[in-house]
Amino acid sequence: MKRTICASLALLFVFLSSCGGKTVKREEKEIIKEINVYYAAYGDKSDEKLKTLFSELEGVNKKSAEKWKSIIDVWKKTNTELTLNYDVPPDGLPDTDELCLVALGFQLEPDGSMKNELVERLKVLKASAEKYKNALIVCTGGGTAAENKEKTEAGEMAKWLVENGIDEKRVIVEDKSLTTAQNAMLTFDILSDKYPQVKQLAIVSSDYHIATGALLFSAVAILRGIDVKVVSNAAWKAPSGTLSEMFKAGALTELSGDKEAAFKIYYEEYDIHDLPPIN
Repeated sequence: MKRTICASLALLFVFLSSCGGKTVKREEKEIIKEINVYYAAYGDKSDEKLKTLFSELEGVNKKSAEKWKSIIDVWKKTNTELTLNYDVPPDGLPDTDELCLVALGFQLEPDGSMKNELVERLKVLKASAEKYKNALIVCTGGGTAAENKEKTEAGEMAKWLVENGIDEKRVIVEDKSLTTAQNAMLTFDILSDKYPQVKQLAIVSSDYHIATGALLFSAVAILRGIDVKVVSNAAWKAPSGTLSEMFKAGALTELSGDKEAAFKIYYEEYDIHDLPPIN
């Protein structure tokens, strides 16, 4: 049975708890989780609540509060100012290895073959790589084939690119991730370690996935204090598909290190329709 609203949201939405008449300071991850969920649920209507939560977070970790304020600002901008570039990135990006095209994966068929949506994303990636011939390319995504543990999203993507004329020296494979949040974290691990010259990213994915990708890659850069910016994108026009604001809240919560709570949010164990009112 699903837990009741009182039980399932107890940890998520208690602002300050009391123990023996004394105020108990909450853990940093609890406050961050609440910030993400409230913004996902209420958008700009959550501004006053967020001020209170950020004040609480400052009392626990001032630097963390500054970073999460920046992340929420990026979230707002991706919802209101993001321009989708269909088929290829726009003109004006650096045609050097300072630029990296980051292709987000898509679940494989049980036998390990690529679904049509992933192939369509790859066509956009190929066109983007041909426009920016000196940009590096990252393929992301781990093993999601139920009946073939040897194949990964990133591995199949890289193989397709090379077979279709892209120089394999440009192609970087991140093949351990299973979520978009992990795409971002593990990609930055690789770039920071082996490709420190990369300063700009262009996200390549289906159109409904671009904003989430831009948000999460920007968030990792902010959290790690890395001078790398998401500057553009190239999108495949998908016939259907959406990602909710609450999905983004789950992904950001995963970036904060609270994986257990993140997956509860992903799978809607928290009923977002029963959120307590902001006031």
